[in-house]
Amino acid sequence: MPPAQRVSTAGIVLLVATAIGWGSNWPMLKLLLAEVSPLQARGMAGVSAGLGFALGALVFGISLKVPAGMWPRLLLAAVLNVTAWMGLATYGLTWMGAAEAAIVAYTVPVWTALFAWPVLGERPSPRRLVALGLSLSGVVLLFGGQGLDLGFEKLPGYALMTAAPLLFALGTVLGKRNVLAMPPVATVAWQVGLGSLPLLLLGLAFEPWRFGTLSNQGWFFMVWMTAVPLGLAYLTWFEAIKRVPATFATVAMLLAPMVGVAGAAIFLPEPFGLRETAALLLTLAGVVLASRG
Repeated sequence: MPPAQRVSTAGIVLLVATAIGWGSNWPMLKLLLAEVSPLQARGMAGVSAGLGFALGALVFGISLKVPAGMWPRLLLAAVLNVTAWMGLATYGLTWMGAAEAAIVAYTVPVWTALFAWPVLGERPSPRRLVALGLSLSGVVLLFGGQGLDLGFEKLPGYALMTAAPLLFALGTVLGKRNVLAMPPVATVAWQVGLGSLPLLLLGLAFEPWRFGTLSNQGWFFMVWMTAVPLGLAYLTWFEAIKRVPATFATVAMLLAPMVGVAGAAIFLPEPFGLRETAALLLTLAGVVLASRG
């Protein structure tokens, strides 16, 4: 069994930046989807982010060349980390409520811990198991206030929403075992661009075009989603998982929905009371405990 990987300060900073980037997108995406079709919005933002990183790489002389033999690994990573996560989760929401979907979607740490053991040899310590339990308790408390309706009509949604974090977790552990020998900017450009392209093509084929009536606020949200959640946050995520254990990385990412709740309390008429505060404290306690090994 390989020695336990230490949690570096740089890794923690990168994870916090990722959580803020991804979490900030929740309230903005909720408002944006009132104006545009979901796959077109996700796909166009992702492809634009990929092209933006590629252009930046060319400007600063960073090679975008994919090393020989890396294409299968790159395509698999793009499908697992981007296409599956965004596409399956988006369509899962059409059968489920947002609270139910979030509970299922943020089971990523559970799947990562299960995959990391056989794939990476990261046997979870008792402390990290407790940390995982604390953090998941916070997420369940946060999103489970209205309870779950397990009607059979929602089974397609549960299947899609379960597959999304499962495949993202698989992409995380495979990415740690089979590191792409490419500069970080090039990695993001290829993964986000290639992973978002199928979503955009499917959206253009099957969804109505609504960008012609997009408001100024909607365009701001599109630019934000392109630059931060699908741009900088993916860059910090790919860098973070090189520096910290996979199980700790995904436990720390449970901060993302907390950021989303705080943003919703500010920008949307959604409460931030005792239940939300308790959920935040539970999640933070889990992250701190996980960082101690």
